[in-house]
Amino acid sequence: MPPILRLAAIHDISGFGHTSLMAVIPIFSPLGIQVCPLPTAVLSTGTNGFPNFRFIDLTDHMGDCLEHWKELDLKFDAVYSGFLGSMRQVELVQDCIASCLKPGGLAVVDPVLGDDGKLEPTMDMDMVGAMRSLVGKAGCITPNLTEAALLLGEAYPKDAQENGMDESMLRDWLYRLTDAGPEIAVITSVPAAKKEQSAVVAYQRTHNRFWRVDCAYLPADYPGTGDSFTSVLTGSMMQGDSLPLAMDRAVQFVTMGIRATFGHISPLREGIFLERVLNALNAPVTAASYTLWEEM
Repeated sequence: MPPILRLAAIHDISGFGHTSLMAVIPIFSPLGIQVCPLPTAVLSTGTNGFPNFRFIDLTDHMGDCLEHWKELDLKFDAVYSGFLGSMRQVELVQDCIASCLKPGGLAVVDPVLGDDGKLEPTMDMDMVGAMRSLVGKAGCITPNLTEAALLLGEAYPKDAQENGMDESMLRDWLYRLTDAGPEIAVITSVPAAKKEQSAVVAYQRTHNRFWRVDCAYLPADYPGTGDSFTSVLTGSMMQGDSLPLAMDRAVQFVTMGIRATFGHISPLREGIFLERVLNALNAPVTAASYTLWEEM
């Protein structure tokens, strides 16, 4: 292993809020991983709950930056993409994976498309099609339940919020997501039969195993928690953790961040108080709650 692992992070940057690169960079640094940003856009604030935010598209700069990286023959231990604003940006992520990822490196795609059964306002079905192509180049993908449905062309299971997700259907979705290309598929924000809980579930194709981590639910929706989850998951796997332990660490970290924030009177749009919990990333793992969900 090199002295310092390096990650190419393809996300936007918001001047205010704990989302995208403002979550990615501080999470990877305590893990001893160098973040090399390839920004997709610069925003004055996050987009969730902030009216009249300012936005600069960096698609052209992304292409120039990537060309320079290729001239320097830079190689990264992982490439990790989040919110993408156009099909051209999807193509640039594919180029970065093909040109700048070390042999045996980890390509992680968080296919940001929507939530709660709806597309994001900036997304359309053309972007869904482009994202389907991108996840085929990834080693690990982390869609939420809405995004998993969109990638598979399935209807969003609206009754899951009341009754929990049908487990056989969920396992079928995970299997089909990896069948599209990635070695690992992780679905987040899965409603559980117990209304006080949700779950993160995953399938690892080579090991042919399904994994599950249940988590307590709090009535708060903070932007950026998905970025935090995938960042901890990715950093843990880069450090050599198994998939289920990386899932567990990511769930514990996000849960701790939500609990550290929820007790304060703080606007949801500002995200979780990352700075309160970052030191937990260096704490030894003393307990894990993952389960082998089913072995086929």
